[in-house]
Amino acid sequence: MASVFLYHVVGDLTVGKPELVELCETETIETAIRAIGDSTECGIPVWKRRLSLIETSEIRQQRFVGILNSLDIVAFLARQECLDDQDRAMKTPVSEVVVQNNSLLKQVDPATRLIDALEMMKQGVRRLLVPKTKGWKRVSKRFSMFYNGRWLKSLETPNSSSNTLTMNASNLPSSSSPPTIPTDKFCCLSREDVIRFLIGCLGALAPIPLSSISSLGAINPNYSVVDSSLPAIEATQMSPDDPSAVAVVEPGSSDGRHKIIGEISASRLWKCDYLGAAWALANLSAGQFVMGVEDNHHTPRSSLPDFSVDLSSNGGGGSMRARKFSSRSVGFNAANTSFGAGRSMYRGRSAPLTCKVKSSLAAVMAQMLSHRVTHVWVTEDDTEDVLVGVVGYADILATVTKHPANAVLSGS
Repeated sequence: MASVFLYHVVGDLTVGKPELVELCETETIETAIRAIGDSTECGIPVWKRRLSLIETSEIRQQRFVGILNSLDIVAFLARQECLDDQDRAMKTPVSEVVVQNNSLLKQVDPATRLIDALEMMKQGVRRLLVPKTKGWKRVSKRFSMFYNGRWLKSLETPNSSSNTLTMNASNLPSSSSPPTIPTDKFCCLSREDVIRFLIGCLGALAPIPLSSISSLGAINPNYSVVDSSLPAIEATQMSPDDPSAVAVVEPGSSDGRHKIIGEISASRLWKCDYLGAAWALANLSAGQFVMGVEDNHHTPRSSLPDFSVDLSSNGGGGSMRARKFSSRSVGFNAANTSFGAGRSMYRGRSAPLTCKVKSSLAAVMAQMLSHRVTHVWVTEDDTEDVLVGVVGYADILATVTKHPANAVLSGS
C-alpha cells in the first residue's frame, strides 16, 4: 500500500473546493441543465427539501436522493410525450427523472484517511460530502500516521490547544457515523478530484503509474454496446451505470469482435444542446447519432423540428431562440458525406476516447482528466478500434489500492 494513502486525509483534497449548492428535487429540468454544466463527472447530486435549520448527518444523508446526469435528462426528453410538448418537459420536476440511489453519496469527516475514502468509492460511493471546517487543518500528512496500532487525530477545541482522539485502526472514521460538526457549509469531493490528486503523486505510486493497464488488470471487460444500425434510443434502455456510457459498434469480423465508432454517454452529452440531442436520440440510428451526419442527407429539412428554449445562465432572463436541429448543435462534428462513406476521413469530436491495452495507467488517467470524461475505451494494440474493454474511475481506484507498489513489474 502506497504511503500517500495513509499519510493524507480527505481534507487535503478539499482545499479550494467551492461550497455545495444543493439542487432540490422540486427544481425543473431546465434548472438542472444549467447546474450540470458546472458539475463534475457530468452529474449533480439531488436533494429533498431541507425542513429544519439544524440537522444531523443521518438526516442529511436521508435527504440525498441520487445523482442526475446529462444522459438521464436527454433520455427523458427523447420520450415522445416530451418531444410533443418540449416546454412542459423542461418544466418537469427533477424528482421525476433522477434515478434514486441514496448510497452514491456519503458524509465523511475532513480528517478521514484517504485510504478509507478510496475504499468507500470502491464500494460504489461517487461523492463524499465534506464539512468546510477549520478543524481538519491540524490534521495534515505530517500527523496522519499509525502509532502502536492506533489512529491519531488532532482536533482543536476551545479548552485545549491540542485534543487528541484515539481510536482503533479497525474503527476508522466512516460515512456511516461521521462526527457531528457544527457547520452548514459543505463541499463535494468526486472521484475526479481523487484522480487529479493522484496525478500529482505519481512518484509515490511508482511503478504502478508506468505499468500497462493490462498488466495491472485495470481493463473492465464488462461494458454496454449497441449496434450502429439500431435506433440510438436503445442505448438508454440498457441503463448503463458506471460508467454511464454505451459504446456504438460495428461487427469487426466473424469471431464476434466489435469495432467502436463512437459512444452515447453522459460525458459526450455533458454540455450539449439537450433538446437537439433528445430529438436525434429518438429519430436517428446509433451510428448516425455518434458520427454526426448532416441531417439533409437523411431527413427532409421541412420535417426537422423547431427547438425553442431558454437555457441562459441568468436564471430566465435570456431570449427564446428558435432553431433547426443540426448535428453540430448536438456536439458532434458534421460530415459532408453520407453515413458509411469515407468514415475514416473525419472523426473529430465524434471520435470516442480510446487507449491501447499496453497504455500506461498514468497515460489513461491523464486522458480522462484532460478531456473531463469518466472513462476511456480500450482497444487492441495491433488492430485499430477493435474494442476489448473500458477503464473507468472505479477501475483506477481499485488498481492503485490493490497493487503494492513494490510488487508491480513496470512496463509489462
